[in-house]
Amino acid sequence: MSNLTAPCLLRQITFYYFFMIRPQQKRQKEIRKFRESLTKGDNVVTAGGIHGKIVDVNDNDNYFLLEIASGVRIRIDKGSVYPSAAEASQAAEQSDKK
Repeated sequence: MSNLTAPCLLRQITFYYFFMIRPQQKRQKEIRKFRESLTKGDNVVTAGGIHGKIVDVNDNDNYFLLEIASGVRIRIDKGSVYPSAAEASQAAEQSDKK
């Protein structure tokens, strides 16, 4: 019985790595590249569903100044901006070309 335990455990660990951990790491990398590529004038949607245009990027404090209506600006954390699947792919391709 103990001779079968080690190979089964190894298969389970391999399965979890390739089908759960690795895809999540790839997605996080794409999101990070997307956030780094955002610049002044880009239109974004926050995690809370707020649509707006970036009017200022502060890399030191890790936030954006977002204009959501004429003359209405809010400060949001960079971590609250998520790309759609299409935007993430485009950002990853652009950063790979550089």
